[in-house]
Amino acid sequence: MSQRFRGFLPVVVDVETGGFDWNRHALLEIAAVPIEMNEDGLLVPGEVAGAHVIPAPATEIDPKSLEITGIIIDSPFRLAKPEKEALNHVFAPVRAAVKKYNCRRAILVGHNAHFDLSFLNAAVARTGHKRNPFHPFSVFDTVTLAGVAYRQTVLARAVQAAGMDWNPEEAHSAIYDTEQTARLFCNIVNMWPAPAVVPSME
Repeated sequence: MSQRFRGFLPVVVDVETGGFDWNRHALLEIAAVPIEMNEDGLLVPGEVAGAHVIPAPATEIDPKSLEITGIIIDSPFRLAKPEKEALNHVFAPVRAAVKKYNCRRAILVGHNAHFDLSFLNAAVARTGHKRNPFHPFSVFDTVTLAGVAYRQTVLARAVQAAGMDWNPEEAHSAIYDTEQTARLFCNIVNMWPAPAVVPSME
């Protein structure tokens, strides 16, 4: 794995938010799935870690976003964590996976990945988190990969084009979307033969 992506470990991330502006809207859910490699050299999703997040002070929530996600902010069943605690919960298994595969750091995989990375980086900045395992700007985007592989860019359609099931009632949950995106990413990457190992350019 350390050679497959030039020392980076792919980790699929999905966030649910209070809007589209990472600079002012709240992070409400986050989930991450480190990508593993089996004995045959194929990529498989690892264990998912997810958390509901208490909106950070001074962040905003657009009611229209809650209509899409179905999140009920005040529900006691959310068991939401403060933002830094939620990051710790998700980052710990990511760091463990990076160490397991002798990688340099994690690289975020997402569907419209820069959206997820922007909200992740904003939360890291707000909390002053010092142990962010992710590359600060590089990503693997399954929108692009699915467009090439299946001629589809919408997650639900791409997943179905890949021959997998999609449950619209579970969509817009960070954990569900992360798990489905992880399966999609592995499916696409496993379609290509493993590249030859080349010397590092660094």
